[in-house]
Amino acid sequence: MDYQEISYRVEDAAAIITIEREKRLNAFRGRTVEELIHAFQRTHSEPGVACVILTGAGKKAFCVGGDQKEWVETGSYGASENGLFEIETLHEVIRNCPKPVIAAVNGYAIGGGHVLHVLCDVTIASEDATFGQAGPRVGSFDAGYGTAYLARVVGEKRAREIWFFCRQYSAQQAAEWGLVNKVVPADELMPEAMRWAAEAAALAPTALRFLKQSFNADSASVAGLGQLAFAGLELYTESAEAREGRQAFSEKRPPDYAKYR
Repeated sequence: MDYQEISYRVEDAAAIITIEREKRLNAFRGRTVEELIHAFQRTHSEPGVACVILTGAGKKAFCVGGDQKEWVETGSYGASENGLFEIETLHEVIRNCPKPVIAAVNGYAIGGGHVLHVLCDVTIASEDATFGQAGPRVGSFDAGYGTAYLARVVGEKRAREIWFFCRQYSAQQAAEWGLVNKVVPADELMPEAMRWAAEAAALAPTALRFLKQSFNADSASVAGLGQLAFAGLELYTESAEAREGRQAFSEKRPPDYAKYR
């Protein structure tokens, strides 16, 4: 695939996948998701790759989720080669990657971008990283891995707080909650991620693959819930309530949801 919205490179034993939409805070659209799926699947068959690092271009954001501006401008998350917006498939591809996946979070990990880092096996964050959800604010939700699996990571009470109030959390607080494995200075983020990748590369790859599958087995039922949730989300995004959220975001004003209660 001719990557236009991500970059892919192999350094030492790590495949580094970078979302290259810095001007949109690395928000994803259909083409971005399609390229990410291809890149992650590509790592499966490359024997020189022992670990995968996912990050975002620039210093402001790891990823802020779906490109709301794209939706307001075009009525969708943009075209892809196959005509689909396959975010659900991307979630499964990250989980099912047979090699450890490290999220190197630089800046904002918000909304769908927050879900991506949660799905990675471990997260390393820069000191200025910010975490949180935005779905209910912009007329969206993730009732699959973004909620059910998140609750397994941080606990029910904290997961509900993250979604029900759309607050933002510092890297240090995220680490205290178990949402982040390690916090480092911004200029140490990628070197630290590479060090973790090197440690993984020294271990038995088949053992790591079986361990990852074992960890995933406990939450495998979330996949079915996710399919139901994304089917519902497709219908919800066409509602007047969801349109109000996107429009308010585009116009930089608070949304007015009172009439939809």
